[in-house]
Amino acid sequence: MNRRNFFAGAATAVAATTVSRVSMAALPEPVSQGSTATAPPLVPPNGRPYNPVVTLNGWTLPWRMNAGVKEFHLVAEPVVREMAPGFKVNMWGYNGQSPGPTIEVVEGDRVRIFVTNRLPEHTTVHWHGQRLPNGMDGVGGITQPHIPPGKTFVYEFTARRPGTFMYHPHADEMVQMAMGMMGFWVTHPKAEHPLIGKVDRDFCFLLGSFDVEPGSATPKVNTMTDFNIWSFNSRVFPGIDTLNVRKGDRVRIRAGNLTMTNHPIHIHGHEFEVTGTDGGPVPRTARWPEVSVDVAVGQMRQMEFIADEEGDWALHCHKSHHTMGPMGHDVPTMIGVDHKGVAEKIRKLVPDYMVMGDKGMADMGEMEMPIPDNTVPMMTGTGPFGSAEMGGMFTLLKVRRDQKPGDYRDPGWFRHPAGTVAREVPNANVPPATRKETPASPKGGRPDATVRKPSGHDAHNH
Repeated sequence: MNRRNFFAGAATAVAATTVSRVSMAALPEPVSQGSTATAPPLVPPNGRPYNPVVTLNGWTLPWRMNAGVKEFHLVAEPVVREMAPGFKVNMWGYNGQSPGPTIEVVEGDRVRIFVTNRLPEHTTVHWHGQRLPNGMDGVGGITQPHIPPGKTFVYEFTARRPGTFMYHPHADEMVQMAMGMMGFWVTHPKAEHPLIGKVDRDFCFLLGSFDVEPGSATPKVNTMTDFNIWSFNSRVFPGIDTLNVRKGDRVRIRAGNLTMTNHPIHIHGHEFEVTGTDGGPVPRTARWPEVSVDVAVGQMRQMEFIADEEGDWALHCHKSHHTMGPMGHDVPTMIGVDHKGVAEKIRKLVPDYMVMGDKGMADMGEMEMPIPDNTVPMMTGTGPFGSAEMGGMFTLLKVRRDQKPGDYRDPGWFRHPAGTVAREVPNANVPPATRKETPASPKGGRPDATVRKPSGHDAHNH
């Protein structure tokens, strides 16, 4: 499809703005990105300077200046996102990707965003957390007409306050967000800010969840809770890039949640402070040290810390199912059940039969079990010491003393100083645990259980 036909009729579909039809005839060229690599920060080519962010496995959308206004062009369209090597999912997104590109502006900027709809149905864009005119808020049917397929609308407002924000549809929201329509927005302060400090590295990513049946490629949009794909910026470990920083750097991580549940984001080896939300910077008197922060649905959290401990430190959601790949929710727990003989007999009838091990699931991380095409393994990824047994919302913060300022390349695995790795104690072999059967009580209780009654003033029932 050539550009002339693609934008034909765009000037007839304009939201309430001050843009003339003459201006609409010359839309900024849309920029598309298909790579899943983390792009280097976009140093502002024009407009006021700022310290740019790095979007994990993503990129920042370029703009043009037009009579003092920053003009962007978003294209809502079907995309194919490679969530992990060899695992591709049909999604809806913006400018070739899901999530869409990050939009970066400066406090006080006048921004004009053209939105072209290449979806099979209408859409809108809501600028989550922004202060703007009501008619620019992007709620279809309430504050604006929907953007029909093939049409282009334009939004225009002033970025009034600095902070971390998102954009997403408010049209057929259940379907469009479940298909991956979302993006990041960062408004940088126009001058030194008493609550927004300077950092050496500034990362951002969105938390996403999808329900993609094994062997399929399109998310199930009606799922409410039983998602099986958990992601940072629509990538799952080990397909998520690492956060590579220099020892001593002040690091900021911005995380936004557009899933259907909360995510406690945990960083190993460091303490941080929550310095901002989508409501704005947090007063210094309201900050405290943490190693995990819960990011609820529709929220943004901004964490800052000094990367002063070298190593490869895990950064992940602390809900254990969210650091795994697709798994069946009805898989029975087989711990302590010797089913080897039965499993072998079933496998003669069903060659691909697989069941949870009688000692746990750890062995499954290294099994080369057959799975349908286009299916990410449940537990995957390896490190210098073997299987990582992780997936989903998991990556690494790599801190190195020799990482150069502005260098975001992966430095490889950490070389541990001698004597600093957990190791086996020699001549301390312990026999494996044996399972002791507990006879059932006639009343269903445990006959060997000892009941200790509370005593004292503090022994109240609650």
